[in-house]
Amino acid sequence: MTRAATAARVIVLLRGVNVGGQRAVPMAELRRLAAAAGFAEVETWIQSGNLVLTTTAAAPAVEATLERAIAARFGFAVDVVARTAAAWSRALAGNPFPDAAAERPSHLLLGFPKRPPDRDAAAQLRARATLGERVEVGADVLWLDYAGGVGRSKLTPAVLERAAGSPVTARNWTTALKLAEMATRGRP
Repeated sequence: MTRAATAARVIVLLRGVNVGGQRAVPMAELRRLAAAAGFAEVETWIQSGNLVLTTTAAAPAVEATLERAIAARFGFAVDVVARTAAAWSRALAGNPFPDAAAERPSHLLLGFPKRPPDRDAAAQLRARATLGERVEVGADVLWLDYAGGVGRSKLTPAVLERAAGSPVTARNWTTALKLAEMATRGRP
């Protein structure tokens, strides 16, 4: 006898949309697109491609479904990274830089790679760190404390992706907390 899949809240991040007027994905259209793809309780947060939805599908299936739907609707490819609310909560609980979260939450970023980061990702990133930056790498998240500011850092998106070995999209601590709140609101 097979057991029916349980619906879960999933946090979905689109990489590189609505930045500098490029790759425009209006959030209202994204919500409609996700609902049409079969996802429920779809919400977005700000304009940078953050979704929270409910589904019985596993995170990789959510990624693939939305990547296909976005390409079909908008005419360009977007890397999509999805984490269950439970996985997101575990990532937040593992924050190795609580001082940065308290003192400069907009400079503490969580980088979410599509696949588990390469084994030497931490060493590669630490070798490029400057300006007091700190790096830790977990099973499915890169922790980046941009103490001197993100804009002057050598830990660019391209560097993160080369080190991780797959596409990476990052969100700051404030956004990460908001997405966690959205994913768990009204749920036990």
